[in-house]
Amino acid sequence: MDLPGRHGAEINASLELSPLPSGTGWDGSIAYLDRDGVLNLGKSDYINTISELTVIEGAGSAVGELRRAGFRICVVTNQSPIGRGLWDELQLSIIHEELKMRLLAEDGDAELDLILYSPFVPWSNSYIRKPQPGMLEIGRQIISSSENGSTISKLITAGEYANDRPAEGSRSCIVGDRPADISAGLAHGVRIFHVDDREGLPSVTGRILDATDGGDKF
Repeated sequence: MDLPGRHGAEINASLELSPLPSGTGWDGSIAYLDRDGVLNLGKSDYINTISELTVIEGAGSAVGELRRAGFRICVVTNQSPIGRGLWDELQLSIIHEELKMRLLAEDGDAELDLILYSPFVPWSNSYIRKPQPGMLEIGRQIISSSENGSTISKLITAGEYANDRPAEGSRSCIVGDRPADISAGLAHGVRIFHVDDREGLPSVTGRILDATDGGDKF
C-alpha cells in the first residue's frame, strides 16, 4: 500500500499535538489545506528552494484563527518533484520548516499540526495523490489517534477505511485552488472551499468559521 510522506517523522510515529489555543476540547474538526496557492504562492516549475517561497499575506493569521476556533490543521500537498528525481525529501523538509517559521512569525498560534505529502508522479495513479483522498484519510487517522491517546497500529485506506473510519467533524473542510483538491474533498466527504491561487486561505477563513456555510458546491 502506498503511504504519504510526513514532515519531521515517520508516517506511523506518534504525533505530539500542542494544545489548541482556545483551551477547549477538540470537536473533530480538521482543516485540510493544500499548500501552493493556499498558504504560499505556487510556481509552474515548483517551489524548489526557500528563496522561491512567498507566503500569502495573511496566511499565518488565517491559520491562527482556525486553530483558535478549534480546528486542527493538516497540510496535504502533492510533491511529485521527489518522484521525478528533481530533489529529495530533505529539500522538501527545509522548505516546510521555513514555511512553518514564517507562518508563526505572523501569528503565534499558526501551527501546522501535521504536514503530509505525496511524492508520487501523476501517472502513478496512486491513491495517496490528490485527486484521490488517501492523504486526508491518513491525516484523519493520525490526528484522531493522537487526540485519543492511542497508538497507530496500522494505517488504512480505500476499502478498509470505509469499514473502520474515525468520525469526521461536521466542520471539517478542505481548502484548495485546483480541481484535484476539490475531488479529494468530495471523495472524503468534507466541506470544500475553492480559492484563487493568489488569495489563498485568508479569502475563505470567515466562511470556514461560519457553521452554516456548507462550502462550495460542485
